[in-house]
Amino acid sequence: MTDLVVRRLLVDMEQPIARHWCAGDAFRTALFNALSMSFPTGEQFFIDSVRNGFKELPPEKQERFRAEVQGFIGQEATHRRLHSLYNAHLEKLGLVNEWEARNLESFKQLEGVDVRHWLGITAANEHFTAILAEFMLRNPDLLGDRDPRLATLWLWHSAEESEHKSTAFDLYQALGGSHEWRVKWMRRVTTLFLMETLRQTVKNLRQDGTLWKWSTWKSAGSYLFGKRGLVRLTYKPWREYFRRDFHPNQQDATASVTWLREHSDQYVPVGQATAAAA
Repeated sequence: MTDLVVRRLLVDMEQPIARHWCAGDAFRTALFNALSMSFPTGEQFFIDSVRNGFKELPPEKQERFRAEVQGFIGQEATHRRLHSLYNAHLEKLGLVNEWEARNLESFKQLEGVDVRHWLGITAANEHFTAILAEFMLRNPDLLGDRDPRLATLWLWHSAEESEHKSTAFDLYQALGGSHEWRVKWMRRVTTLFLMETLRQTVKNLRQDGTLWKWSTWKSAGSYLFGKRGLVRLTYKPWREYFRRDFHPNQQDATASVTWLREHSDQYVPVGQATAAAA
């Protein structure tokens, strides 16, 4: 099982966020801001999925998962809190978070549904965040140096996402979740995730007044499809999820281990989560 440590990040989220904090680049800033907007409600859904999935396990399996589930909940709760502070600054910049409301409406429709579907959705989303995390940890310079605090926030978040990428997946398997539904949820989550990311990013750019600038779309093309493009470098690991014998731990996580080791001065371990899994 994965040994998950909850960490308190040593960053000051009280200071305001600059309009184009990510290397002065309008597109990259809008994209990362959009992703942050989805996290507080998304992370809460993941917490609820894993907590409720744990409760469905027979007692002999609960002991196997207990510490990992507590660590997962603690890490995600910390992410949710810091991104809520982040998003409050975005609101002051005049950005409107529409993704959050759509998340809440979607999750409401899942009330009463078999918890394995919740875990299937969570496992798919966690795969997305894990491959995005690996990309970011291997290309940290793309975050720029205008706001070291936010660069640290994104890289720390990425490292922990890579750490707990298998928790929901393993719970789904332990509860008898099928391969067929696992890949069905990945297809649905892929469509929804990409659509919502694009929609919120475009809205952020429109509110920023940079949507129709040539520099914005030149940056988008380069960041997504260039030599170090996000889409180019994450497509293969995304596809691997559809293999019947796939497991998240098959994908390399050394970048996460390295970042946490080399930046231990940026956080304080607080032990396992205090949130009860049972």
